[in-house]
Amino acid sequence: MGKKKLLVVAHAPSENTQRLFAAVGKGAKNDAQLSVTVDMLSPFNAQPEDVLACDAIILGTTENLGYMSGALKDFFDRCYYPVLERKQGLPYGLFIRAVHDGTGTRRAVEGITKGLRWRPVQQPLICHGDWDDSFVEECHDLGVAVAVGLDMGVF
Repeated sequence: MGKKKLLVVAHAPSENTQRLFAAVGKGAKNDAQLSVTVDMLSPFNAQPEDVLACDAIILGTTENLGYMSGALKDFFDRCYYPVLERKQGLPYGLFIRAVHDGTGTRRAVEGITKGLRWRPVQQPLICHGDWDDSFVEECHDLGVAVAVGLDMGVF
């Protein structure tokens, strides 16, 4: 069985959100025994071809005015139709850095992923409120969980 590919697409405009993005990647790459390769891209750099080539995806965004970041929305705008028919059932995870509750952001991302017919593999991780260093560990665990699940064929 060949290597599977996990794509992580996250908007990380601040030092703290960069830490979250890096933690997801570090978690996903944590175990050299896994047959999973990990690509880490900004939403500005991710293309439909990247989505078409992956076996699972983790999305990350900040909460911006109760919505996802413009960068993640741009990613969806560019990739939606090119991947719609070919990536139905794509397993995905989501993390949100939200100062407030992240509800609007979650709802917006879930609306698009539902239209794409992607399949969530766990509840979205919402890191909300004042910064807490535990957010980094939670994002690391998200990366581990998705990579291990992908490697084991759970999804």
